[in-house]
Amino acid sequence: MSQDLFTARYSCRRFRPDPVPQPLLEQLLEAARWAPSAGGLEPWRFVVVTAAVPRRELAAAALQQAFVAEAPVVIVVCAVPEESARIYGARGRHLYCLQDTAAATQNLLLAATAAGLGSCWVGAFEEGRVQQILGLPVGWWPVALVPLGFPAEGPPRRHRRSVAEVTVWVEG
Repeated sequence: MSQDLFTARYSCRRFRPDPVPQPLLEQLLEAARWAPSAGGLEPWRFVVVTAAVPRRELAAAALQQAFVAEAPVVIVVCAVPEESARIYGARGRHLYCLQDTAAATQNLLLAATAAGLGSCWVGAFEEGRVQQILGLPVGWWPVALVPLGFPAEGPPRRHRRSVAEVTVWVEG
């Protein structure tokens, strides 16, 4: 198994202003929607923000993280908890919908990397403000902001803990 895609992905926080072509965005969304989901319920929605004003407002809602506004696109990944709760009750509402949207977000990040785009998973933001900025329907829960675009610089040096540091083997 090649690790290239996984090791190439990084949290990009500097973007060129070039727009991302819509067909490329559609490919990324296609990759995101093929993520696994509990019961195949796909309790996610993707809000694609290319307009400058709402991107600036999202950056303000993301604790003033300016790079969110500097990216030419921000994809807001939302969970719809009640879609999971229909089958799985409270566990679907509080856990599965989050796991599912996390998987979709990871697919989106990896697809962006494969396409030569930079991206960043932003989880620090005021949910209520994001809901208000985007006029989200009742029941849509924003769980990730993903600013993306063509990177303005290469990845920084990074370190990951070794497999041995993060793994416990339970053998029979």
